[in-house]
Amino acid sequence: MAREPENAGIDVANHRIERDLRIPMRDGAVLLADRWTPTTGGDGLPTVLMRSPYGRALTARMMAGPLVKGGFQVLVQSTRGTFGSDGPFDPLRRERDDGLDTLEWVVAQPWFGDAMVLYGMSYLGFTQWSVADSLPPQVKAMIPGVSESALTREFLRADGFSLETPFSWGVMVDGQERRFALLRMLLGSRKTQRALRTLPLNRSHPSDYIQNILVYDADDPFWEKLDHRHRVADIRVPVSTVGGWYDIFLPGQLRDFRALTGARLTVGPWTHSSPGVGETLIEETLTFGLALARGETPPERAPVRLYVMGEERWRDFPSWPPPGYEPTRFHLQPGAGLSPEEPAESPPDGYRYDPADPTPAVGGVRMVFGQKAGRVDNAALEARGDVLTYTTPPLTEDVEVIGEIRAEIFFRSSLPHADVFARLCDVDEKGRSFNVCDGLISLNGADEVTAASVDLWPTAYLFRRGHRIRVQVSSGAFPRYNRNPGTGEPRATATTLRAADQQVFHDPRRPSAVILPVRAKP
Repeated sequence: MAREPENAGIDVANHRIERDLRIPMRDGAVLLADRWTPTTGGDGLPTVLMRSPYGRALTARMMAGPLVKGGFQVLVQSTRGTFGSDGPFDPLRRERDDGLDTLEWVVAQPWFGDAMVLYGMSYLGFTQWSVADSLPPQVKAMIPGVSESALTREFLRADGFSLETPFSWGVMVDGQERRFALLRMLLGSRKTQRALRTLPLNRSHPSDYIQNILVYDADDPFWEKLDHRHRVADIRVPVSTVGGWYDIFLPGQLRDFRALTGARLTVGPWTHSSPGVGETLIEETLTFGLALARGETPPERAPVRLYVMGEERWRDFPSWPPPGYEPTRFHLQPGAGLSPEEPAESPPDGYRYDPADPTPAVGGVRMVFGQKAGRVDNAALEARGDVLTYTTPPLTEDVEVIGEIRAEIFFRSSLPHADVFARLCDVDEKGRSFNVCDGLISLNGADEVTAASVDLWPTAYLFRRGHRIRVQVSSGAFPRYNRNPGTGEPRATATTLRAADQQVFHDPRRPSAVILPVRAKP
């Protein structure tokens, strides 16, 4: 394994760093960690534990300094098989045993006091969920960000395979310990995008993780070791979790929050890598986490704090989803309309989907270098012939939408295998269409009329008076989602691409709609 540079660009003037502490695991493997403390008086301070596959120097550069300055000592461990820790690296599947062994070691150290806080985002958040039901009493709080208890499984659904994120992540971690890894990653983003178009996909990259995501669906027993959903309800330590409306893990994160008791939630207008996520996570650690570690009561705050997009304001709520929002059907209408009114008799709309020229992913929920995520102008996407749009007239009053979003699209394809992608957009007074949330489902038997139920990402959004609500319907968002070849072949080995003619119905017997949780009028 590669050894990290001693300081890696970190300002260590006000910190003391003990490097390469050796932490034994139950199977004899040894994992390395660095301990960050103030220059004096570090022993006995509350400890923040971070377990990371991305290197101790990189992790510390982003996170450890502010926490040490704020009153913690920080232990940053390289997970199994990464940056000097014994291996091999088996992503996500070894974190429970290694995490429990690490906790046992930490509380036995002479420099440890009597309190610990688990901290970190993404993979570092997952390492918390993996042990959260079996924590020693010294752990006083968990602060996971943009993460969830079954990381990766949502990507691997048989009815909606998210290709881009796990593939790109697999490429990144496969090469992260090579020389000039960051530069290689930035320069190699186009190469990765080309690899996503390889047929068959199992020839695109030799990484074991990539080969596994191509072969094993979410429900395959292979992934059981990374699924910790069943542990969440048994968590007894206070949890503060931070997410983003355009984060890849948001649905699972909200599922976890609902299973917790007495937790608190913050969701901002962020993508997975937005700076606001890390800033908020550190703030929560220095207020919520540090108070609990010191045996104090954290500052009072509502259980749920959401950034309401469109209104562009933070607001507090008692729960997720919040009370007072009623499911309201906005029906697709003939003539590209959208309305709460039932649709009239009308023929279906149609488009042709060609996986050789797949409908592209534009903005939204993405986590790839060089690809814009979050809210973007959808003009070029909506100009394509394989994207249908349905739009309300200008709103006569504000429409506030907060909660879970679903579309019910009555759909038929000329082929039995097809996808339905639905996207909710806000169209401003200038006619610019910006994406709010979206989702996709893969269908079998699509050559018969099917009521496709599409779960979109949850959201909190205020559609302003004078704006219009729009729904897009298409058959893909590549490469965020794998393109549907139309043949039913396994995704790892598919080589044939078949174009299909798609139909979307909107009539009294087949009333396609998006179901929005709209704030009830007083």
